[in-house]
Amino acid sequence: MSDESDKGQPSSARPSLFLERQSYRRRRLTDAARLLPFLGALLFALPLLWPDRSSGDAAVPLSSAIFYIFVCWGALILISVVFGFAARRMRTPEDPETGAE
Repeated sequence: MSDESDKGQPSSARPSLFLERQSYRRRRLTDAARLLPFLGALLFALPLLWPDRSSGDAAVPLSSAIFYIFVCWGALILISVVFGFAARRMRTPEDPETGAE
């Protein structure tokens, strides 16, 4: 239904700026997975801010600090496993299969 006189003029219809929902969620999941090592470094560095025996405050026992480190380590492993399962579930059919050949 367009005339030939309209061919020379730029189209006023702009492409959509929004991504489809599946692609958007996959990208946000990838972004969160990329930030996970920084979160881990922050959590592992947090005990450095706890008071020690040289300051006048009550010191945190070493056993509590070690327990905190292992809990953070386990939590980071569980979060990365959840991200892995979510990324595998969100994979699109056109994504190449690794090791399928």
